Amino acid sequence: MFTTGQLIFAGLFIVVFVLFIFFSYKEDKKIHLKNYGGVIWVLFSFVIFLISLFIIKYFLKN
Repeated sequence: MFTTGQLIFAGLFIVVFVLFIFFSYKEDKKIHLKNYGGVIWVLFSFVIFLISLFIIKYFLKN
């Protein structure tokens, strides 16, 4: 399906991309913690909201 060259390119691309993202995030970690410190609560609330929607759907369906 893919040639050997394409697989090597894809593998190297993924490795370099992940390393680039990791080091970029590592440099900005202090800024992210300062500016986005309360984001975890928004995520938690969103997950609870989605779970409650599925529970309501389950009980209304039965």
